[in-house]
Amino acid sequence: MLSKILNKVGNTPLVALKLKGKPNITVYAKLEYYNPTGSVKDRAACYIINRAVNEGIFNKDTVLIESSSGNFGVALSAHARSHNLKFICVIDQNTLPVNEMLIKLQGAELIKISEPDEYGGYLLNRIRKIEHLLSENPNLYWVNQYANPLNAEAYYASLGKEICQEAPGQQVEYVFMGVSSGGTITGVSRRVKKENPEAKIIAVDIYGSVIFGDTPRKRYIPGIGSSIRPKILDDALIDEVVLVSEYETLQSCRDLLEQHNLFAGGSSGSVYAAIQKYFSNKEINEPVNVMCVFADRGERYIATIYNDEWCEKIKKPMIDEEYIVTP
Repeated sequence: MLSKILNKVGNTPLVALKLKGKPNITVYAKLEYYNPTGSVKDRAACYIINRAVNEGIFNKDTVLIESSSGNFGVALSAHARSHNLKFICVIDQNTLPVNEMLIKLQGAELIKISEPDEYGGYLLNRIRKIEHLLSENPNLYWVNQYANPLNAEAYYASLGKEICQEAPGQQVEYVFMGVSSGGTITGVSRRVKKENPEAKIIAVDIYGSVIFGDTPRKRYIPGIGSSIRPKILDDALIDEVVLVSEYETLQSCRDLLEQHNLFAGGSSGSVYAAIQKYFSNKEINEPVNVMCVFADRGERYIATIYNDEWCEKIKKPMIDEEYIVTP
């Protein structure tokens, strides 16, 4: 019996999916929305805070601060509160209302950035706000998921380990993962490559994200992509990159629900779309196992991805900007 639900981090379900039109490909998805606060970010929040508490990095006056588009803020607010730590979360206008509510109700102080940065997003201004506050308050501890090595260590020790152990025959062939702040793919890729040197690590990003050099543009779906290339990615072991459009993401989220009963979040749709795109022109004559990560749950996207009116409203700019022709 658990003394508290926050102790139930990791060991998430692995579900097998058949890829339509590719009978030799089996997709094995880690359902990270079964973590306590609903996303893969529980792993990093739990690990970083526990390490810092146990090693005396935090004291009674320490206040945590972080920039988050949502999921990491939710996880940090819950795990910080469980240790009686104060937490400031810097969010922005695109943060989903449900995530904003969860962060606030779990005791965090919210700072919302409303002015877009030079790329039309908010990330750079969120970080600038944190840097300004750090200069004024020496008791602030910036979790800094974009550069903190503890972030990658969390996924190396947990999710990366689980993927290696749970892959069929403990042989990892492919791993597809969405990229945003970069810690997840950095830690997982290093663990997978250590135990399966021949495995291919495929990074999934969204058009309009600058992480892998695409032209910056307005993006509508949080949780994947970035206005910066996170420093933590310098240590990632990535073999290939697949870019997908937000339009493809919308379609794939709906496909996961309708065809597989998986109510997953936006980055999960991006990952599923990338897998289909990657293998679409490849002739696969032998069984291939593909591991992937579905990072968060679909309930948080009810007002966006799973809302027909919202989808219709943004479909045209998505198609026009990404040069996608509607089928």
